[in-house]
Amino acid sequence: MREIVKVERASKTYKEHRAVHDVSFSIREGEIVAILGPNGAGKTTTLSMILGLIKPTSGEVRLFGKEPTERTVRERMGMMLQEVSVMGGLKVKELLELFRHYYPNPLALKEIIALTALTESELGMRVEKLSGGQKRRLNFALSLAGNPDLLLFDEPTVGMDTTSRQRFWHTVHTLSEQGKTIIFTTHYLQEADDVAKRIVLFNQGRIVADDTPSAIKGKITKSYVTFKAKPQWVKLLAGFPEVIDIRQEDDIIRVETEDTDAVLALLFHERVGASSIRIEQGKLDEVFERLTADMKEVG
Repeated sequence: MREIVKVERASKTYKEHRAVHDVSFSIREGEIVAILGPNGAGKTTTLSMILGLIKPTSGEVRLFGKEPTERTVRERMGMMLQEVSVMGGLKVKELLELFRHYYPNPLALKEIIALTALTESELGMRVEKLSGGQKRRLNFALSLAGNPDLLLFDEPTVGMDTTSRQRFWHTVHTLSEQGKTIIFTTHYLQEADDVAKRIVLFNQGRIVADDTPSAIKGKITKSYVTFKAKPQWVKLLAGFPEVIDIRQEDDIIRVETEDTDAVLALLFHERVGASSIRIEQGKLDEVFERLTADMKEVG
């Protein structure tokens, strides 16, 4: 797949403060990438460099092989920023039509409406009359107006109810399947875990993790296989290299491991007769806390 975003040894310094330090990563066509990190970690600065809103102090950022500020690049981008600001005095449908005319190859209005689930009633409303959640969905619709190849969302689901959030992420998956590349930031770590194909985690201006959610959790957190079996299997399984630790509580045996697949294979190979088998993996918030805490200790 084509390389859409390339950030190479990018740093950004404000007076004496280095917000981003020597960051490198690339994003390919169709990827859904979450950029995460605590406040002040450098993720917003990095997103701003990708958007072309600020220039790196050193290093470079390329979109489609070009500068982010080039017109041909901006015509292929759509963005939805955290601050909701929309032009008043127009109806929703009128504003969408206006935005579509800014682009050489706009997305058909009916497709925008289908993707964002804007209702006929909402299309006829004046923009300033919309609720906060409706304005978020309008901003989403405006980000799609130019039929972009690259979409950047900053905290996109803030202010949305549960149904709207689910619909939004379903649409994001649809867009990814169409080959569009999506980058987003969020404070809802479960959203990143559920939606992102890849997570780039920032702390103190540096990237501290860059991988799939499951791979990151597998490297940092503990994994367990729990199952029901006869008590004698606790001692019998304890000697196998796949088993880091094994404990029993009532009729449940819990195995700590770095390789859940290997433990499952072991259970079947040894004919343990296990039932009610479950795999438990650490959560992304545990990874987030551990990696950011580690960096604070180093600093």
